[in-house]
Amino acid sequence: MAAVDDEIRWLDAEEQAVWRTLLRAQSRIEEELDRDLQTRNGISLVEFGILVALSEAPGMRMRMRVLADSVIVSKSRLSHQITRLERAGHVRREPCEEDRRGFWAILTDQGLGVLHDAAKGHVDLVRRRVFDRLTREQVRQLGSIMRVLEPEGGADA
Repeated sequence: MAAVDDEIRWLDAEEQAVWRTLLRAQSRIEEELDRDLQTRNGISLVEFGILVALSEAPGMRMRMRVLADSVIVSKSRLSHQITRLERAGHVRREPCEEDRRGFWAILTDQGLGVLHDAAKGHVDLVRRRVFDRLTREQVRQLGSIMRVLEPEGGADA
C-alpha cells in the first residue's frame, strides 16, 4: 500500500480545507436555490436552467443533445426534465428534419412566462447568497478563478 500512497499527490491541509469549503458552499447554494424555485415557482433549479438556456437560444429552441451539454446534465436526465416541462406546457419537442433521430426542445410562451416569474426571486436570492457578500474586487477574482477551473470546451468555448 505504501507504493500506491507514494504515487498519490495528497492535498495539504490548506488545500483540503479550501476544497471541502468549495464543495459545501456549492452544495448549499444549489440546495437553497432549488428549494426556493420549487417552493415559489414549482420548478427545479435544473428546469430553470433549461428554460434560461432555451430563452437565450435563437428561436428559443435547441437540439436536445446541445441543450444537455449547455445545462450540464446527462441526456437521460434532460429527457426526464423535458418530459416534466412538456407536461406542464413549458416546452414542446419537435423532431429535427435534418436528423430523424434528433429532437428540438422549444420554449413555449407559457414557459417563457414561468421563467420571467421565477427570475426575479431567483436573481434576488443569487445576489443575497453570493454577490452581496463579496466586494467588486472579490467578484473579479472569483470570475478569474472560475475561468481557470472551468474545463476546456466549457460553456463559453
